[in-house]
Amino acid sequence: MLEILFHGRGGQGAVTAANVLVAAALKDGHRGVQAFPLFGSERRGAPVKAFARIADSEVNLRSQIYNPDIVVVVDPALLKMVDVTEGLKPTGILILNTTSGPNAFAFSKKYRVAAVDAAAISIKHKLLVGGIPVINTPILGCIPRVTDLVSIESIETAIKEQWKGEAGVRNALAAREAYELTEVNR
Repeated sequence: MLEILFHGRGGQGAVTAANVLVAAALKDGHRGVQAFPLFGSERRGAPVKAFARIADSEVNLRSQIYNPDIVVVVDPALLKMVDVTEGLKPTGILILNTTSGPNAFAFSKKYRVAAVDAAAISIKHKLLVGGIPVINTPILGCIPRVTDLVSIESIETAIKEQWKGEAGVRNALAAREAYELTEVNR
């Protein structure tokens, strides 16, 4: 079973990203999937965690994820506020929305780090809500770069099913571009 923890802020789409990820995993033939949020103070901008589990058989576990295989950081400002490596398995991977490369972080000596400027990709593809870049769909494109449990094609299909028409196409293109531009330290 692969367990993924998303760190974001309310309104950035971390919860939606977890849901789209498990929809993509179903398309890739995984029968056990689960996605759910954990809210602190339920307001826009407050730190939020979302979780996803992907397995080949039914997932009966109902707790939050304490020892993730992958941690996705949607908002880079959270790196200064939250220990994003807390509980991360020794073989774990961090996926970061950042303008820095994967080796720019102290934890890159201990963990695999995948880095992409998802905000810039969002702006390029005109994925803005209230003038703020949408990060969740581009960051999903990074996940197939670090694991073979979900394909970029299934991510793109799940995105197009979530957002119909031109919006779905633009979001899927952003995920594909992030997939292609993601840098991994090892």
